[in-house]
Amino acid sequence: MRALMMVMVLLAFCAPVTFAAQAYRVGDQGSEIAEIQGRLVALGYDVMADGDFGLATVEAIKEFQRSHGINADGLIGPATYAALLGRDMPDISRGANYIARRIISSAMDYMGVPYVFGGTTPYGFDCSGYVQYVFANAGVSLPRTADVQYEEGTPISIAELVPGYLVFFTTYTYGASHVGIYVGDSNFIHASSSRGVTISSLNESYYSTHYIGARRIL
Repeated sequence: MRALMMVMVLLAFCAPVTFAAQAYRVGDQGSEIAEIQGRLVALGYDVMADGDFGLATVEAIKEFQRSHGINADGLIGPATYAALLGRDMPDISRGANYIARRIISSAMDYMGVPYVFGGTTPYGFDCSGYVQYVFANAGVSLPRTADVQYEEGTPISIAELVPGYLVFFTTYTYGASHVGIYVGDSNFIHASSSRGVTISSLNESYYSTHYIGARRIL
């Protein structure tokens, strides 16, 4: 609980970098979402035009996509947007704070999921499979393995860590062989081989002695 509260404090001070997004998705809010929902309502779909992209909207979008021969992924990308509203989809810009919050929120959803070597789904994760999956939920593509993830983004010092950054360790083999997502207050969430998805501290003796660096992806 203390770590999660610290996350919210630190996120408020993240630099306001913006990113282009390719689709509206679960968790998005605002007048654009309300307009999309209003169009779905007019077409007879069971959804409220409340401006909150929730599970009911996902199901309505999937049904609409299936009926129009569009890949039914529940995301509102350019093809779905144009089919619904009859115009090109505008550019979507999102701040680093938004993306980081989405990553941390998604990461917390899988607390307790068991560790499975090579696992890439909520039925079981390994460390890099978990990180890749969580970032993908936020619309950020990462490579599959920890050593390659370590080559992504910008190297930063431990003093510069903020929630959403990746932390790396050398464990069973030389180089980056374990990865987690920093959540604030010296804590990180990761798929541990002994405990599954859990929160650990960088100050624990094992992790402090095996830590090799961090990367800013956002």
